[in-house]
Amino acid sequence: MAILIKKGKLVDPASGCEDILDILIEGEIIKKISENIKVKGAKVIDADGRIVIPGLVDMHTHLRQPGREDEETIQSGTLAAAKGGFTTVCCMPNTVPCIDNPVVVSYIFCEAMKNAKVEVFPIGAISVARKGKRLSEMGRLKKAGVVGFSDDGRWVVNSQLMRRAFEYAKMLNIPVISHCEDPFLSEDGVMNEGYYSTILGLSGIPGEAEKVAVFRDISLLELTNSRLHIAHLSCRDSLELVKKAKKENLRVTSEVTPHHLTLSDEAVKSFDTNTKVNPPLRSREDVQALKMGLKEGVIDVIATDHAPHSKEEKELEYPEAASGVIGLETALSLVVKEIVEPGLLTLKEAIARLTINPSRILGIDRGEIKEGGIANVAIVNLSKKWCVEEKDFLSLSKNSPFIGWTLPAKVEFTIFKGKVVYKD
Repeated sequence: MAILIKKGKLVDPASGCEDILDILIEGEIIKKISENIKVKGAKVIDADGRIVIPGLVDMHTHLRQPGREDEETIQSGTLAAAKGGFTTVCCMPNTVPCIDNPVVVSYIFCEAMKNAKVEVFPIGAISVARKGKRLSEMGRLKKAGVVGFSDDGRWVVNSQLMRRAFEYAKMLNIPVISHCEDPFLSEDGVMNEGYYSTILGLSGIPGEAEKVAVFRDISLLELTNSRLHIAHLSCRDSLELVKKAKKENLRVTSEVTPHHLTLSDEAVKSFDTNTKVNPPLRSREDVQALKMGLKEGVIDVIATDHAPHSKEEKELEYPEAASGVIGLETALSLVVKEIVEPGLLTLKEAIARLTINPSRILGIDRGEIKEGGIANVAIVNLSKKWCVEEKDFLSLSKNSPFIGWTLPAKVEFTIFKGKVVYKD
């Protein structure tokens, strides 16, 4: 059945559109975008007073399948994504087994075809088993369908191996996504090194653990003239390195997470293990710098780094607890609260960081609303407040530091390939 979205404010960063328009969807395709569309037999969705945006694109999601289906599955993770307005998610390779060969890629696509509520693109591992010893078969992985390469969760310490990864990725025209963290500087650390780690008596991770890794990777990028995307940027000094590299026209992009834009290391005073993430929550000064990096266009993407963990892994003493938080269901609302409402970015600029920007970095035709394009759409009520409650999460895991928060911007409909996959 055709779907007709009536009187919504279309906010599409790719085209620059911010007008009240109707959208007609037939099958998987957007058939027409215009004023006052009239058609018989279509299912009408009244979007008056709402915004209509491209389905969000998350280039950094952990779906845990295969290997840790107790934490998340492709089905549950994509359900959570749909609730958050996402229609495309890219799953990171730190699964068991790792996404380092075409067989695992094929498994993910098959599982997604059967059970996913939205689209799943795999990210392939840079090295075999993410051990940093020898390169994965990058050409075969690209042919199998991966859209990027990363050893996420681990930095490739071997500079020669990383150089070769850049060179192969350049030939394949695919980005290298780096988890920038020198493991020797971060070893045994559980939070940001600074005032709060001192008063709390917790081992710290200095910002230099990220800065040193970013500097090395940018240096190799300059050597190879390849493409580098820096995952979950967290420090002011790292941001300055990216800014300098962009001015030198190096092909570097970066992302920031909603939790690094929202919380500082002061939040760890609660000893709530849902504040334990990697990279750690940084200082207030770093948080402000990240916000300015978004405003100035140095940071290209907002990505969730959705990292589900079981209660058993989180209900431990702070040093022993697993690092990571879930984020698909709260990302858009946090961006509206922390970035749009204070005026750091316009709504259109913020949506670009969640849609067309990650799509272009990955080279996928997603993140925009256009006639003839795939009907991936979210309808959002910006003025509707909602309370984050543990019982409402669709993710199998509940490890969010935002439980109890009241947030703006409720996703009311998510449409994936012309079908309603979430309705509030």
